[in-house]
Amino acid sequence: MDKNTATGFVLIFLLMLGWFYFTMPSEEELAQQQQEQALQDSLAQIEQNQQDSLNQLDEAEAEEQERRDPVISEDVDEVPEVRGLFANSPVSEQKKIEVATPLYTVTFTNRGAGPSSFLLNEYDTWDGRPVQLIDDTTRSAYNIGFLSTENYNVETQNILFRQVTQGNSINISSGEQREVRYELELEDGRELIITYLLNGNNYEIDADVQFAGLQDYVVGGDIDFGWTAPLNFTEKDPTQDALETAAYVYAGGELEKFKLTEPGRNETTINGNIDWVATKTKFFTQLIKPLSQTDAALLTGEVTGAIDNQNTDHRYTSSIRTNFDDQGEASFRLYLGPLKYREVTKVDDHAYDMVDLGWSWLRWFSDPFVRWMVIPFFEFMSRFTANYGIIIIVFASLVKLVLSPLTYKSYKSMAAMGELQPQMKEIQEKYKDNPQKQQKATMDLYRKNKVNPLGGCLPNLLQFPILITLWRYFQNSIQIRQEEFLWAGDLSAPDYILNLPFEIPFLGDQIAGFVLLMTAAMMVQSKLTGGMSGGGGSSPMAGQMKVLQYIFPVMLLFIFNNFASGLSLYYLIFNVLSIIQQFFIKRSLHGDKDGKEVAKA
Repeated sequence: MDKNTATGFVLIFLLMLGWFYFTMPSEEELAQQQQEQALQDSLAQIEQNQQDSLNQLDEAEAEEQERRDPVISEDVDEVPEVRGLFANSPVSEQKKIEVATPLYTVTFTNRGAGPSSFLLNEYDTWDGRPVQLIDDTTRSAYNIGFLSTENYNVETQNILFRQVTQGNSINISSGEQREVRYELELEDGRELIITYLLNGNNYEIDADVQFAGLQDYVVGGDIDFGWTAPLNFTEKDPTQDALETAAYVYAGGELEKFKLTEPGRNETTINGNIDWVATKTKFFTQLIKPLSQTDAALLTGEVTGAIDNQNTDHRYTSSIRTNFDDQGEASFRLYLGPLKYREVTKVDDHAYDMVDLGWSWLRWFSDPFVRWMVIPFFEFMSRFTANYGIIIIVFASLVKLVLSPLTYKSYKSMAAMGELQPQMKEIQEKYKDNPQKQQKATMDLYRKNKVNPLGGCLPNLLQFPILITLWRYFQNSIQIRQEEFLWAGDLSAPDYILNLPFEIPFLGDQIAGFVLLMTAAMMVQSKLTGGMSGGGGSSPMAGQMKVLQYIFPVMLLFIFNNFASGLSLYYLIFNVLSIIQQFFIKRSLHGDKDGKEVAKA
């Protein structure tokens, strides 16, 4: 790092300190803000009480209306008009059936002939409620759309089917399979039949669609089978969920992500044979994999406001255009559940590619590192302990052990550089008016003593791909979601322990615990590193570098503060182990040096 760069970092840090000082409110301003906030809270409470009174009055009126007219129910909710042949459905009432498995509880409705509710039994939202994947529970989340020969756009979500499966509840044990079947009976014996096959062991559902006697009624034999319901957010910070919410399509060996970066609505069409389409939030997904030839995929997105606004709606849909076969049939494999590696890869090997593991140019490293090392290690260790904080500590120790030869080489190179500091200082004094001769003499000194000036940097640079991969993985891995360790309630989220009465730019109004400890450990490590390199002499550049080695940990405090606490815990343990390693390496190197001097004497 040259002198200008170091000076730039120092100036940036001083500007930030000045900003904090001049923008920090005084005690009088804080008291005034608290009074204003108390007044706003009082007004809000009054308004809420008035609204509650109005709501209670509306509920009472609704109950009285329902008592007088008992035929009004969800069975006769307003349904968009269906025209043509499909307007002749003999079913007039909505009916539901609940299917319970060890992994989830799904409610099917005959309005659209598909699931309208999907509760995950093993996963909860941040406030303790079972995860409900489907946002719109009034009709089927799946829809079949096509153009009829009568020139009508038919959407099955708007049609009431006949529920063939008897009863209103089904229990499926592990290892069992059961069907849920719907039929739409039309004139002349023609039928649209939709059958779902559910398994008690996984989150997969097989869907079969049959156009019996209707092949000539669908223009071109093309149907669009898709998911139309937004996925619910599940995390405490909706912004983190919003950042990871998007639609995906995998085709031609490539994954394409469709995400809106500003409010509005947009769509994209991908032509050709499609492997699968999906929509996802941070930790959960729905995926559609066709089991026959396809023509195209359609992804749509709608964002109603700013991404950091918790009231913003993020609506993404995904559908596949396919042709039914000569018997009028088309089949699909569906997945609704967590973005868990072993589960989603049963549907498709590339389904886990939706999980953000870092920048695209680094996926050549991050993908195999996570798939073949991180996930298997976490799964193996979970057999012995359910505490993922301990697993992260063991993992950090193992990574440190593997990288210890590189670390030793780095520290040894820094120590060699420290021993050359007196000679480098002499060169600086001798050629202080001739930078070119100074640089040449310095390089000659390095060659003579067989010292590589980059020897202390390159081993550390080799560690960055691991750090970058874990930076993204710990934030997006459902393996550590809602796993507790010490004061951290969720290792996939920040572990805030300090609430500030004001907001610091780029940091926020809360400070995370493991990040504070990590920053302190990095400062200790920087001091040890500076001692091993000889302190850099007394040149102005050395002084700037000494200041910079303490500024850098503070900068990482700002960067890591809002990241997953599991990442901060990993880096904390890694730095503590580095301090211990540096201490013993320093003693070893100094011991070797003293021994050589004694031997010479």
